[in-house]
Amino acid sequence: MTQVTRRELFPGVWLRTVHTDKFKSSYLSLTMLVPLERERAAANALLFPVLRRGTREHPDMESLSAALDELYGGAIEPIVRKKGETQCLGFVASFLDDAFAPGGEPILEPAAGLLGELLLRPRLQDGIFAEEYVSGERANLVDRIRGQINDKRSYATLRLGQLMCGEEAFGVDKLGDVEHAAAVTPGSLWERYQQLLSTAQIELYYCGSAEEERVARALKEALSALPVNEGRICPDCEVRLHAGPEPSMVEESMDVTQGKLAMGFRTGIDAWDEDYPALMLLNAVYGGTTTSKLFLNVRERLSLCYYASSGLMKYKDVMLVSSGVEFSKVGQAQ
Repeated sequence: MTQVTRRELFPGVWLRTVHTDKFKSSYLSLTMLVPLERERAAANALLFPVLRRGTREHPDMESLSAALDELYGGAIEPIVRKKGETQCLGFVASFLDDAFAPGGEPILEPAAGLLGELLLRPRLQDGIFAEEYVSGERANLVDRIRGQINDKRSYATLRLGQLMCGEEAFGVDKLGDVEHAAAVTPGSLWERYQQLLSTAQIELYYCGSAEEERVARALKEALSALPVNEGRICPDCEVRLHAGPEPSMVEESMDVTQGKLAMGFRTGIDAWDEDYPALMLLNAVYGGTTTSKLFLNVRERLSLCYYASSGLMKYKDVMLVSSGVEFSKVGQAQ
């Protein structure tokens, strides 16, 4: 039987527990929710990869890997996501579920402890983040931002969001931009880290066989050094409707063999709206499945696209259409 509970561990720090015995691996994540801002997005995206490089007790990747090996091949990795106009940053961890550990050895507590160690006890140099770690991860982030253009399908929808919502937070990439990423220093990143520790809303998630009370105890101990703040910021999740300009067409030329046609529509509806289930059904009929009108007609019957589908931005009032077309058929497909 699966049981889901949610409770507040500290002010602004919430734990959602999924108690189940269906899996041999447990899942544990820590996510900071912060408003998506152009000036801070890159620094936010850089923070957790830098934290993952080393701690006071395990100052490098080699010692961290050894600690994870002791958890029977566990893994802890940094994540950055965008949900509507909220940037989600943190760690995701997977490890052997206690029910399958030899001799009943507890795995949850040391895994939670290592997660807390990565967050709260980073390796420092002269009182701030180590220059070597920041410069290395900064270069990786810049390469990752620039490399998005290599996947033309996702790049087309990325550019559509940037152009369509250029004056809104939704138009900011989850990774930030090259200019702001390149400007991050160990000192500025350390300052941002201190701000996030004290002000960001934190969501913890556990899925495994351990009881809720045990999970809560393990995480309370692991995060006991977290600054206490009754006023942690909860990002505004209410959709802000924008009366956009007249429909516009933007073309970018590249040396490619297949064109990408991306289209964006304002729906005026997001996940908190009572009409959202109806919008989900509309999207399924229009382009969300292999039996949709876009797939069966535009792709199959008319052969105007190599692929054609639509998708909803769940936490934003936007529907995006993605398609691959021959250059001579762009107008017909549109």
